[in-house]
Amino acid sequence: MDIVVTPLDIADAAAVERAYEIEAAVRAAAQPDMPALPRQRFHAGVRRPWPGDDDRHALGYLDGVAVGYLAVSLPQRENLENAGLTLAVHPEHRRRGVGRALYEYATRLARQEGRKRIVGEVANMSPESAPTMPGDAFAAAMGAKPALADIRRRLDLTALDEPELDRLFAASLARAEGYSIVRWRGATPDEYAEDVAYLDSRLVSDAPIGDLTWEAARPEVGRLREMEQAHHERGQRWYNSGARHDATGQLVAWTGIGMNVECDWHAFQQITLVEPAHRGHRLGTLIKVDNLRHIREYEPALRFVDTYNAAVNEYMISINEAVGFRAVAGLTTWQATL
Repeated sequence: MDIVVTPLDIADAAAVERAYEIEAAVRAAAQPDMPALPRQRFHAGVRRPWPGDDDRHALGYLDGVAVGYLAVSLPQRENLENAGLTLAVHPEHRRRGVGRALYEYATRLARQEGRKRIVGEVANMSPESAPTMPGDAFAAAMGAKPALADIRRRLDLTALDEPELDRLFAASLARAEGYSIVRWRGATPDEYAEDVAYLDSRLVSDAPIGDLTWEAARPEVGRLREMEQAHHERGQRWYNSGARHDATGQLVAWTGIGMNVECDWHAFQQITLVEPAHRGHRLGTLIKVDNLRHIREYEPALRFVDTYNAAVNEYMISINEAVGFRAVAGLTTWQATL
């Protein structure tokens, strides 16, 4: 067998499409209950990395046929010792050495760029925290260690307990005197941009990250606007709800649900953060329930909302389960020291 790894020419539409096909096949095999990988999201991501990242892409060939795809993400603002890894080998061509060749290519690249760690994720269809997928066995064989266990929970909107949701909202609203709910779609209104940038930057410090070595992003409005533009280019639209502190006008809590234009039945519950000084008022529950109402007003075909939480994040898990989210799958983040 002849195995060759070559850089991916992002100007080569056929090669980028083949990379998409490989990544889409891997995701479908690992998470068959999830929607197909959106083509626009993948192609736009290859053309332009997430703001602040420098991405390198490669294809792995087996006897002249591209069967593996690699993306190495090199943060340029924080986490300058880290490299993010996406490694996919088509399910029909595994256990032939392509994955190892791609990983060795990635480690050489990371070392050349002065990186000390490689971080990657493996999704699985078990809600248990123990790694169970072939990708987990591969990561362990490459010397990586499991650094963070996440659980994916799903909300079935066709089976919502509407009276219970109304009760949760009313009980939370009663605890939130002095706060007002605000909503927006897409880009953050200018009056809240600085507050949202700050809340977004708190994710790494507020949510458990296990044994990961990862730095929080600096709160910058410019970075927020770059990310919003990147989401737009990838065909993603966001629905947001927040809690404004009436006395100061500050937005002190924020949650967002994102979905892709190529799939009208599925969305992801994304970030939910409450500024520490304003916790204890049930703001997290309040804005989550409100944002579910928000998105359902505009997306009548939406049926499922998924979300990830660290397995040890008992507080956020309790809110999600009260709303109706139920564990369906897992995700393990692996970290390798070079």
